[in-house]
Amino acid sequence: LERQLLMQNQMRERQTAMQIAWTREFLKYFGTFFGLTAAGLTAGAIKKKNPGVLLPIVPLSFIFAYQYDMGYGTLLQRIKGEAENILDTQSTLLELPKGPLTYEDLEKIRRSQSKFFIEK
Repeated sequence: LERQLLMQNQMRERQTAMQIAWTREFLKYFGTFFGLTAAGLTAGAIKKKNPGVLLPIVPLSFIFAYQYDMGYGTLLQRIKGEAENILDTQSTLLELPKGPLTYEDLEKIRRSQSKFFIEK
C-alpha cells in the first residue's frame, strides 16, 4: 500500500510539473503574440488617432497576467490554499451524488452491462 501511495504521489507531482512546464512554454508564445499585438494596436491607435483601437489589449492583458501567474507566480500556492480551506471547512461540497460507490453498486452496474451474465 505504501508503494502504491508513493507511486500515486510521484505521478501527481509529475503531472503538476508538466502542467507548469506547459504553461511556461505557452507563455513564451502568448507573450510574443501579446507584445506584437500591443505594438500593432498602439501604432494603429496613433495612426488613426482613435484610442478605441487599443480596447483588445484589456482582455489580452488579463490572459497574459493569468498565464504568467500560473507559470511563474503564486497562483498554484493560492489554489492549493483554497483547496485545503474547502477540505477543512466545506467538505460537504465534495460529497458524491447518491453517496460513495460500493462494491454492490459496481456489481449491479457490471451485471446490467454484461451480455453474458445470467441471473440465477
